[in-house]
Amino acid sequence: MTPKQYLIFILSGLCADVIKVAGTKSRAKGQGQFPITQNVTVVEGTSANMTCRVDYNDNTSLQWSNPAQQTLFFGDKKALRDHRIELVRASSQELTIRINDISLSDEGQYTCSLFTMPVKTTKAFLTVLGVPGRPEITGFTKPAMEGDIITLTCTTTGSKPAARIQWLRNDKEVQGTTHVNATGKSFTVRSTLQFEVDRWDDGVAYTCSVEHESLPNPYMTTEVLEVHYVPHLEIKHSLIIPQEGQYLKLECVSTGNPIPDLVLWSKDGGELPDIERMIVEGKELTITTLNKTDNGTYRCEASNHLGTSTAEYILFVYDPNALGQHGPDHALIGGVVAVVVFITLCLIIVLGRYLARHKGTYLTHEAKGAEDAPDADTAIINAEGNHMHAEEKKEYFI
Repeated sequence: MTPKQYLIFILSGLCADVIKVAGTKSRAKGQGQFPITQNVTVVEGTSANMTCRVDYNDNTSLQWSNPAQQTLFFGDKKALRDHRIELVRASSQELTIRINDISLSDEGQYTCSLFTMPVKTTKAFLTVLGVPGRPEITGFTKPAMEGDIITLTCTTTGSKPAARIQWLRNDKEVQGTTHVNATGKSFTVRSTLQFEVDRWDDGVAYTCSVEHESLPNPYMTTEVLEVHYVPHLEIKHSLIIPQEGQYLKLECVSTGNPIPDLVLWSKDGGELPDIERMIVEGKELTITTLNKTDNGTYRCEASNHLGTSTAEYILFVYDPNALGQHGPDHALIGGVVAVVVFITLCLIIVLGRYLARHKGTYLTHEAKGAEDAPDADTAIINAEGNHMHAEEKKEYFI
């Protein structure tokens, strides 16, 4: 062997050793690592990408298996006949698959395997959110009668996890009673709301709102209540102080459901006495020119199928000459009353002092000469004056 050939032989051996060492290190790195995966959460009906990666690989195959340990893909080879599953990317360092039209049954733990010696595996959990169905409100029949007790029930199905139900009364939250039932992997949620209806519930909107992680915005369903009730009447008048010669309009304002169409007017329990001046147009009664004969009680009456109601207005027509242009001067009347009260108090005080003074004088004069008398008769005789007037001053007590 020539020196040149010997040198070539030595170099070839060195290169083989380097390549062998490098291959050994590469296999060591591949055998020591585990595949890298991530948990995935998707909404039912959408798609999920499952990705498995390794940092170093010497063409060792990667594999995805489903929760039932069925192989989905081995490298770029599809192993399970499921048209929903497709390959996204396959290389020595990555295997990504896509599961389309996800259902709740697809949820579970998926396995990525790296076929080294021994095989290395990593788990990834696929969470599927069940979309709740649009809520339905039951238990309400139109119309309701005032005083009825009704129970509204809002139901939504298919949610996972269980959906949350909220009740709104005209956009204001009210509390209901919620019940949750499991149906397979999903949940049925019901919420009930019970209350007694009155006339103030007529036209009120009750809304059932369903919130869930899978929904960008809540689902809502609304029912507007219709409540029938007896009419309520009120008479509104156009004048505060009716005066002779004026024009007066009375309006019978009615609330009720159904709203009564016909309004009946009467005066003092009978028909209107002067139909030429007293004009009825629907709910309005107009008296064109007031006079004293119009004084009395005016009544309007209205009915629906639930009952009849009435309202009354007492009319008193004033004389404009007696009232004056602006009516009675209340300030003047108050001033006169105050003066009269003051004078009365002064007279009471003066009279009291006068009576008190004269009563003292009477007692003083009658008492003179009576201090030393042994009895009442002697005191009278010894009082101021002589015996000639004794009999006149003597008082007897029987």
